Amino acid sequence: MIYIGARSIPIVVLTALFSGMVTSVQSAYQFSSWVPSWYVGSVVGNSVLLELAPMITGLVLTGRVGATIAAEIGTMRVTEQIDALESLSFDPVSFLILPRVVAGTIMFPFLIIIADVCGVFGGWVAATTSMDVTTYEFIKGFKTWFHPWDAWFGMIKATTFGFTITSIACYHGYYTRGGALGVGKATTTTVVISCVCIVFLDYLLAELFL
Repeated sequence: MIYIGARSIPIVVLTALFSGMVTSVQSAYQFSSWVPSWYVGSVVGNSVLLELAPMITGLVLTGRVGATIAAEIGTMRVTEQIDALESLSFDPVSFLILPRVVAGTIMFPFLIIIADVCGVFGGWVAATTSMDVTTYEFIKGFKTWFHPWDAWFGMIKATTFGFTITSIACYHGYYTRGGALGVGKATTTTVVISCVCIVFLDYLLAELFL
């Protein structure tokens, strides 16, 4: 939980902050001629809570968390450390895989909460410093279209993404074959499949819950 959660905070803060800023700038550019400026706050809020924070955080953590887990377990497999655990009557699944899956499922929602806050904050900073939008207008726009379900939906996505990424990484790491080359292939496969699954699950969850 410390590795997946606490040590991922810097990259989550950085990506969410700039995602919110980019969303704010682009929405203000699109609205500049025909939509009131306070709509920027509503666009940033809905975009960050519903889509940007869960999706971008999930994709970023696929590279950081998923690849690392696959490489760790894959290295244990090709160096026969997992075989040694089995010879000592340890269950590799409960000893190596279950803690990682549980940690990812628990910690991803907390990371998404941080991403939500940083994304909205970044949007506010960009709107108030580089555009003709006041703090009052930004907050007015954010509150006008904010629904608590938007935040809860992001948590559902986060839990699903956390379970999916860690499960895929553990699976490919556990069944690694072929020495160092096999570890590299397992890591690459984990990242690619996880990214595709995140995009698919993002659409599927939107269809089911929205």
